[in-house]
Amino acid sequence: MDKLEIKIINKSHHPLPAYATTESAGMDVRAFLSHPIVLHPMERVLVPTGLYMQLPAGYECQIRPRSGLALKHGITIANAPGTVDADYRGEIGVIVINLSKEPFVINDGERICQMVIAPYTHVKWNQVDRIDETVRGDGGFGHTGVD
Repeated sequence: MDKLEIKIINKSHHPLPAYATTESAGMDVRAFLSHPIVLHPMERVLVPTGLYMQLPAGYECQIRPRSGLALKHGITIANAPGTVDADYRGEIGVIVINLSKEPFVINDGERICQMVIAPYTHVKWNQVDRIDETVRGDGGFGHTGVD
């Protein structure tokens, strides 16, 4: 597995984002808070991380929900996956939303999301009058039946 070196500034007192296992795709990211945040049902908030990074051209940082928080507490990322572009140099913030019926407290150091570093491609559009046909054609949602 290739390793990509990325410059990062950590203004928090928490460890850098890290993989939980050797085969994890995402790294856990922690909240950097001066005081706990009470997130009420259907409320969203921008949670600071204290992290600033310099991604190489051709890469993005994806911010994704943590499955345990989503399943157990209804806590997810409002714009999942969030994208941090390679030319962004500000603090990484995470838009967290509470989809449950109960308030949820976010504490300093809480693992609030996962971060995945991924390559991307820019496209060059080729505007045409028709595109190739397929068996599926224009079949959309549910086109293959009810099962």
